[in-house]
Amino acid sequence: MHFICKLDINIYRCITKDIVTDEVIITDERIGHIKERHPNDYERYYAYLQTIIHEPDYIIESKRQNTALILKEIVETKEKHFKTVLRLTTSTDNPNFKNSVITFMKIDEKEWKRLIKNKRILYTRFLK
Repeated sequence: MHFICKLDINIYRCITKDIVTDEVIITDERIGHIKERHPNDYERYYAYLQTIIHEPDYIIESKRQNTALILKEIVETKEKHFKTVLRLTTSTDNPNFKNSVITFMKIDEKEWKRLIKNKRILYTRFLK
């Protein structure tokens, strides 16, 4: 288990009001998943994960309960659109659990626009 950062619970209350910890971790198993399914993304972009969680551009509704689909554009990179899935820990979970990154990947602009257009946006840092 690897500590990533602490999240701003107020931002993520759009997913569930029942968030019991602000700690975010990633497990070795999830790192293996990312490396297998999204080759080189973990090694190349892990440094952005804390920024993605701290400053999401969009949080989009997920099919899975207590799970946030986070979108973030990082302007200083050529490959600048990222999607992260974060599972939030609630009072019904094991008390030893932490908020956990499920997966993390770079996405192309077409996928970025598709998600914003077709999915329900629960949070955006942009004023409407």
